[in-house]
Amino acid sequence: MIRFVVPLIAVLLFFLEPVFSLFSPIELGDIRYTLVPRFVMIYLIFITAYYSRERAIVYGIILGLLYDMFHIDIIGLYAFLYPLICFIASLIIREVHRHIVTVMFLSLSMIILLELFSFFFASLIALTSIHLDEFIVTRLVPTMVANSIFIIMFGWLFKNVIYKRVLLKRGDIL
Repeated sequence: MIRFVVPLIAVLLFFLEPVFSLFSPIELGDIRYTLVPRFVMIYLIFITAYYSRERAIVYGIILGLLYDMFHIDIIGLYAFLYPLICFIASLIIREVHRHIVTVMFLSLSMIILLELFSFFFASLIALTSIHLDEFIVTRLVPTMVANSIFIIMFGWLFKNVIYKRVLLKRGDIL
């Protein structure tokens, strides 16, 4: 059963992202803040850190392609970005300790990278007309705050579920 829990959580998070997108944008005063949930990306980074880089990249391709098909008009953007971010995270996690706090900060920094890549791509093909400073204030910072709360709430759970799967795969638990 635990064998299917890791991909099942990834699929569940994929379907929960649009639900939490309904809370966005938020208007405070005259400023409209956009919160972008990146639950799948966070989970993929935890898989990268605690389970397998290859598995995270495969999940990233599949879930990125699904994200492209269901949420945006450009097929291939997130199918490329999700595995790329997982690969970059795997290179970084090799050099640092895999402590839960380190992986949490790595997840946040990789979300920043993902958001910047998607912003620069949208700017490059003229899908967005906002400037970088406006993007940082109205989208990146609120996205980081919302995803930080998510990581604090579920990071420990992700680590434990993935770690149990690793033990099962090695044969340490029955």
